[in-house]
Amino acid sequence: MNDPDLLAPSVDPNKQALGIRRVIARNEASTRSVMMVRDHVVITDEKESNTGPTPLEMTLSSLLGCEGVIINRCAEAMKFSYTAVDMEGDGEVDQRGSRGVQGVRPYFNWVKLKIRVHTDETQERFDRLTKNVEYRCPVMNLFKSADVDVMIQWERVAP
Repeated sequence: MNDPDLLAPSVDPNKQALGIRRVIARNEASTRSVMMVRDHVVITDEKESNTGPTPLEMTLSSLLGCEGVIINRCAEAMKFSYTAVDMEGDGEVDQRGSRGVQGVRPYFNWVKLKIRVHTDETQERFDRLTKNVEYRCPVMNLFKSADVDVMIQWERVAP
């Protein structure tokens, strides 16, 4: 099935392009973890200690960051002109799940994104961009594969 709205791959589809991502972490018997990601220090913690975002907040942050990357890559491939993207993410979690209540999932029930792309492009090209971003975004597809209800409100606004 070939969808004419989907962009052609930017790599050879018949040759694997595998990559390894590495993160090193230390947790000193608390809710706080310190990670090294290449040359970057990343800290997660729970709200009570408040020395960093919670791991689930980092997961939402990763989703928004990934959306930004994929929007940029798709825009470049389409020669789609934009000046900025504003993104918001909210997610519902039933905290009983991470505290051991059987039958309650320990991760997001749903995630709502609001993505505003500052562009003068036509609605038709904007729709093609959003379709390709949703198809390609690795983090979004992880959420969907985990059966998280992902709702996205895309908005095209003048720059």
